[in-house]
Amino acid sequence: MADEPEDLERQGWQALAADAAAATTFYTDVLDAEVLMLLPGGLVIDDRDDAIDAMGGAPWESFDLQDVRQVELADDVAVVAYGVVASRSGQEYSATVSSTYARRDGEWRLAVHQQTPR
Repeated sequence: MADEPEDLERQGWQALAADAAAATTFYTDVLDAEVLMLLPGGLVIDDRDDAIDAMGGAPWESFDLQDVRQVELADDVAVVAYGVVASRSGQEYSATVSSTYARRDGEWRLAVHQQTPR
């Protein structure tokens, strides 16, 4: 059975905490053909290749996903929402996150992702 969106979201953070190669490989496999990423600082990414490139930054040193919820909006659409506290380069980051997944040919694909700093 294919991974559920909540599982994929956790795997994404694990890849982002490993290294740039793991992160770009993971998101190359998981991102939908059409993507929309709304990130802190007003950054909007709506090009798949640009989104994959953005995943190749410095890895997170630690992360803690809190109060993870998955809501299925339809048979082939689900939203994963949670809080995250993470650190990188000695800086702590805290945000509320939502990721919308669409099932394509039996596989979940990340289509929309938003992070709101808290």
